[in-house]
Amino acid sequence: MEDLKLHGFWYSPFTMRVVWTLKLKGLLYENIEEDRYNKSPQLLEYNPVHKKIPVLVHGGKPICESMIIVQYIDELWPQNPLVPHDPFERAQSRFWVAYSEQLFPAVVPLIYVDIAGDEEKEKAIENVQKLLRDVEDQCVLLVDEKKFFGGDNINMVDIAFGSMIKFLVTMEDLNELKVLEVEKFPRLHSWFNNFKNVSIIKENLPNREKMCAILKYIRERKREL
Repeated sequence: MEDLKLHGFWYSPFTMRVVWTLKLKGLLYENIEEDRYNKSPQLLEYNPVHKKIPVLVHGGKPICESMIIVQYIDELWPQNPLVPHDPFERAQSRFWVAYSEQLFPAVVPLIYVDIAGDEEKEKAIENVQKLLRDVEDQCVLLVDEKKFFGGDNINMVDIAFGSMIKFLVTMEDLNELKVLEVEKFPRLHSWFNNFKNVSIIKENLPNREKMCAILKYIRERKREL
């Protein structure tokens, strides 16, 4: 067993990325579930700059930031590679991984649309759909009826976007919204269906009802502040 420990929140899209990567690589690890409102001294010691999850601890050494962790794992354990070998394709993948990071701050406002006005609600949906439209129309990694961004196999772009789309569809369930509409985003819709039905991903997706429940709790906590 590798000396691996993962500090995270089970419902976090950033933690999901690392969990999926560890599972795809067939690596055993100790899961340390952190409390969002009472983070452990170990986490704060391991990530003194941002004080955020996830943190992977390997042999006592911490690695922070989800996609940095994904790339670290991929470089150290070459089985089931997640980064293209071709330099140009690798650069394209890294571009879209970076682009995926814009989705989280765009999706977060959807947690609170139940108390927002119609105009604010529509603006929040529009902001997310604009980002999705760029991926649908511009990402050449999705053309030619490929199953995944990585072609026939999952790669780091799938992991990056998969976690964010899971977070988004949970927002849809939470607030009875429809953002990732199949008519508007057929490629992304088809891709996500392929992605979430891969056995390792499917077995390690957070439960929908439990995820909605924890996000409702987070929403209520913020309202009380």
